[in-house]
Amino acid sequence: MIRVAIADDQQLVRSGLRTILETERDIAVIGEAADGEQAVELVRSESPDVLLLDVQMPGTDGLAAAKQILEESAGCRILMLTTFDLDEYVYQALRLGAVGFLLKDMPGEDIVTAVRQAARGVDALLAPAVTRRLVERFAHASPRPSTRPEQLRALTPRELDVLKLIARGMSNAEIAQELIVSETTVKTHVARVLMKLGLRDRIQAVVLAYESGIIQPGAEEDSAAGASPGRS
Repeated sequence: MIRVAIADDQQLVRSGLRTILETERDIAVIGEAADGEQAVELVRSESPDVLLLDVQMPGTDGLAAAKQILEESAGCRILMLTTFDLDEYVYQALRLGAVGFLLKDMPGEDIVTAVRQAARGVDALLAPAVTRRLVERFAHASPRPSTRPEQLRALTPRELDVLKLIARGMSNAEIAQELIVSETTVKTHVARVLMKLGLRDRIQAVVLAYESGIIQPGAEEDSAAGASPGRS
């Protein structure tokens, strides 16, 4: 059973989401919150698997709540709720470790699918085009470092290639095809990249790639991110 909590300042939104989710046999809504402070307390007391968290709420907003929850509750996967798909607050939440975002007017079946993916630990909850569009819109506003972050220097050349391809929105299967290696090898590289960079998921890897300057917003990357195929 997937245990879900809902945090939104609008009762109508909470009720609608509860109705959608509770029709599914494998999902249980274990609580609701009307603001960020209540959301933090709800996660502390009930330890949900997935939290649907509104971006903008009175008092403690969704961004502040997400930061506190992700610092305290590593096991809670956060899906941000928003009205607009290119919200700067959502981008900041992705930087913090939220696994994706849901538009409030999305079809019910898409919301259910996203909750199940989040509970399973699936990282790529944003379609590659949406991920890239979101990151490109806001990452360019962040100051570019004069040197690469220290963590990037810990990556091998092949791991750096993989990071660049992740930032292009590629799946493991697509990266394997691009680099002419097995998908198992790619999974190993991805896991090492996330571990060395101290990242929760692929979305944070995309954000770091743009903000560090190894990927330029709007620029087309070369076919293998500078890699020579056949090596693993």
